[in-house]
Amino acid sequence: MSKFEKVSYEQWKDDCGIKGLPDKEMKEWYDAIKLPQQATAASAGCDFFMPFSLNLEAGGKFRIATGIRWATESGEGSWDRERVLLIVPRSGLGFKYGIKLSNTLGVIDADYCDSDNEGHIIISLENPSDQDVMLESGKPFAQGIIVKFEIPEGAESSSARNGGFGSTSM
Repeated sequence: MSKFEKVSYEQWKDDCGIKGLPDKEMKEWYDAIKLPQQATAASAGCDFFMPFSLNLEAGGKFRIATGIRWATESGEGSWDRERVLLIVPRSGLGFKYGIKLSNTLGVIDADYCDSDNEGHIIISLENPSDQDVMLESGKPFAQGIIVKFEIPEGAESSSARNGGFGSTSM
């Protein structure tokens, strides 16, 4: 079984990249972060919600510190090594405005939750259109889909991870 949890306030604030705001306002944003959830009973994904309002400028890119981590256990105190969380854009944002993920598809491995950054999921969006798009606080902007997978025999690894984007590159 797996679950979504909030990272610590300190981790979220460090990863946010927003400078100059009073700590009180940052803490209010953090406290308002909603855990991902299904929109309907038949939804394959769980919506991730904006932790603050953002004007995503035409041609712009922004890394959104979600304040969320995904934790999964196999029941024996170790990760469920047969599941992965895929992060994809909400279809409405892509269809209406062309909004896309900077890395096209986010892959959150089960062992990412134990990284130094608490497994903080950061989602980078791009706006390739010629118009600004307002992403409002509390509104869904991406979704996570948990998928079962298998590793072919002989392709297994025993290496440990520590880090986020690009941390497993050789």
